[in-house]
Amino acid sequence: MIILGIVLFVIGLIAKISILETLGIILAAIGVVLMVLGSAGRAVGGRRHYY
Repeated sequence: MIILGIVLFVIGLIAKISILETLGIILAAIGVVLMVLGSAGRAVGGRRHYY
């Protein structure tokens, strides 16, 4: 999810599409939060790790 967010953000910057930039930032932030919670040993949504 983090990689997808970064890719969308970069495509949004290159193509000058602000909605892709916004979606990219949101997806990357959600991915980071899930990664931190998963690495802390806390199960999120029934899964310990998100790959």
